[in-house]
Amino acid sequence: MDASFWDGKRPAGVGNTINPDEYSSVLSVLNVLLRENRSRPAFTSIGQTLTYSDIDTLSRQFAAYLQKSTNLKPGDRIAIQMPNLLQYPVVVYGALRAGLVIVNTNPLYTAREMRHQFKDSGAKALVFLENFGHLVQEVVTGTDIQYLFVTCLADMLPMPRRQVINFLVKHIKRMVPRFSLPEAIPLRRTFESVSASQYRPVPEGRLTDPVVLQYTGGTTGIAKGAVLTNRNLIANMLQSKEMLSQLDEQHQRIIRAGEEVLIAPLPLYHIYAFTVHLLCMPFMGNHSILIANPRDTNTFIKMIKPWRFTVFIGLNTLFTSLLNHSRFKECDFSSLKVTLSGGTALQEITAQKWQRTTGCTISEAYGLTECSPAVCMNPAGNLSQLGTAGLPVPSTELKTVDEQGDETAIGQPGELCVRGPQVMPGYWQRERASAEVLDVDGWLRTGDVACIAEDGFVRIVDRIKDVILVSGFNVYPNEIEDVVCGHPKVADCAAIGVPDKSTGEAIKLFVVKAEDSLTSDELLDWCRDYLTAYKVPKVCEFRSELPMTPVGKILRKDLRQPAAEACWEEGDSSQSS
Repeated sequence: MDASFWDGKRPAGVGNTINPDEYSSVLSVLNVLLRENRSRPAFTSIGQTLTYSDIDTLSRQFAAYLQKSTNLKPGDRIAIQMPNLLQYPVVVYGALRAGLVIVNTNPLYTAREMRHQFKDSGAKALVFLENFGHLVQEVVTGTDIQYLFVTCLADMLPMPRRQVINFLVKHIKRMVPRFSLPEAIPLRRTFESVSASQYRPVPEGRLTDPVVLQYTGGTTGIAKGAVLTNRNLIANMLQSKEMLSQLDEQHQRIIRAGEEVLIAPLPLYHIYAFTVHLLCMPFMGNHSILIANPRDTNTFIKMIKPWRFTVFIGLNTLFTSLLNHSRFKECDFSSLKVTLSGGTALQEITAQKWQRTTGCTISEAYGLTECSPAVCMNPAGNLSQLGTAGLPVPSTELKTVDEQGDETAIGQPGELCVRGPQVMPGYWQRERASAEVLDVDGWLRTGDVACIAEDGFVRIVDRIKDVILVSGFNVYPNEIEDVVCGHPKVADCAAIGVPDKSTGEAIKLFVVKAEDSLTSDELLDWCRDYLTAYKVPKVCEFRSELPMTPVGKILRKDLRQPAAEACWEEGDSSQSS
């Protein structure tokens, strides 16, 4: 479907197109945002705030060290493995200033996952938090990594807080397993051994040059590195900025340059947070509050309570954990005007509770690693449509296709395909895998089932691989999960398909209780009230928790395999606490 279909459908203030060639490179964008926002606060973590001027100086120092003390050349890959700390933007910006390609690495990876990503990317350098040094020690041999840079949790804090916190983390809380990497260079030494004036600007490169190798989660197979170029990232930054240019009732920008305080709990190694907090919002001179461990809800709330934040970036599981905490309502929501959700499906009950608690609607968005990531975004406020992914970002074409590749009609489900300047050129050194998702005309097959409505809003139905076929009928797990999570005694759930002799597949439900009194029969009766018969789960299993990625996506594949192997009998149901 041509991009013009959405002309006039976006809210006031939002344009239909962007110019992906407006800037020559991500490095040129970086230089602009650091120069024009020098006096403004940029990032806060563990009670310490760095201005854009601070970030400018520190990133130049790191870049100068890379130039003077290593043989790394522009185009070489550098892996970054740490949570949301002040070190993250400093290292990313410094590496970009040295012309290096960023490889964002999940700090919770196992040794096997780390080894694959380091070897596949050909990374020559790694910056890691000391807490993960024991795993680095295990995997670094046999990779191309020549330079190791180690940092401690509080390294960007002033003395004596830095020394006290680092001592507590290592020796009192014992959060740093023993490791021996004598060749690892303390990150602080790179700042202290050179001056910012010693940095020598590198050529900016071409728009088609890689800037980030962003590895897919590997939830459906081996992780692949999506090659995101200068043009991809610039385009998505401008597309996101344009969608956030919506006007309010007084014809004022809802999101204003230099005025916003964002809560940033999603990991910066994830492309969603990377693009929002390291490119889009800094370009506008806004301020991000970095949350290192969002799973520690007590500390999370303590970190955000002092702030009158205006924007909250999250996803369904994160919103749920906050809403279930008694002290979350003590936060100051008086200035909150935008809440963005992405990464996984937003459940209706979560959105409703969030609005009642904070007074702010959640605007759901949709994207993929392969799209840098934003594809669709809901407008803010009452223009948002709950249950949809919103409207495509400017200069983006969408269509839905059937199994034969023919375009489906408006309102009919099909595999969502995307074409636009934010779409990757392919996977790193994987031509076959690239050809499987990208056609010669530049259309990316997302693997998601979607419907495009007459008003232009897009509804993501489910992942193609997760669709359950019951007696020839398609059943979408997201729909089941949305109904089940509406039960007041349910904290979380996941639905999968399992083999069944009579129907081909049947629906198995995994549930985390919010109240111990919940029974399987009670829950299945609830489902019968809200779902047609073939969509009602056949079996319900209670769990204390569900397998998730660190970003909060439920790993249905980790539930499917054991369930299929169990070959449960028709009519059987089980419960576990």
